[in-house]
Amino acid sequence: MRLDPNTPPVSAGGKRLFVTIGATAPFNSLIRAVLAHGFLQALTDHHFTELRIQHGDGGAHILQEADLSNIKERYGLTVTGFDFKKEGLNGELAALQSNDVEKEGAVVSHAGSGSVLDALRMNVPLVVVPNEDLLHNHQVELAEVLEKQKYVVHGKLGDLAAAIARVEQLRRAARQWPPVTSGEEKYQKGLKGVLDEEMGWVD
Repeated sequence: MRLDPNTPPVSAGGKRLFVTIGATAPFNSLIRAVLAHGFLQALTDHHFTELRIQHGDGGAHILQEADLSNIKERYGLTVTGFDFKKEGLNGELAALQSNDVEKEGAVVSHAGSGSVLDALRMNVPLVVVPNEDLLHNHQVELAEVLEKQKYVVHGKLGDLAAAIARVEQLRRAARQWPPVTSGEEKYQKGLKGVLDEEMGWVD
């Protein structure tokens, strides 16, 4: 897939985490969580060098209030952000891909089904964080089902740093998919094929 010219390329030797809150509802608590000390330290511990945040209309002030130069100095992380992209986020997701497992990025996403499916179809390691402030919330159920099937990590705002270690484990497991010993046609399709066959969620 061609990269979006408006998406900055990952720096040489770098590793990027992309955070998206989607286009439907604000999720400022997620933006604050990924800028918190414990989470930033977890990114550093797992060799991330860039944090890119899709913050929507209501989240820009959180980045503006953050001391990004201090984050760079303290954690070695370059933080950038934007509100929306009318062309979608496939360019952002494509920028995370790498044949080198040590340089492949990851995604932290709200649990909107469209965003989740986009990331999974791109085969990018994914942490799904439900927005529990939403009424008639289906997001927790979606995150739980996908984690049980070992497609994603179900992240929780109160302990989001722990999800980074778990998504690194998920990354390595996904590289081994499908199992070499499996003779079933369904699993020979690989992870993306299974998702296309099994999942019916859309935004």
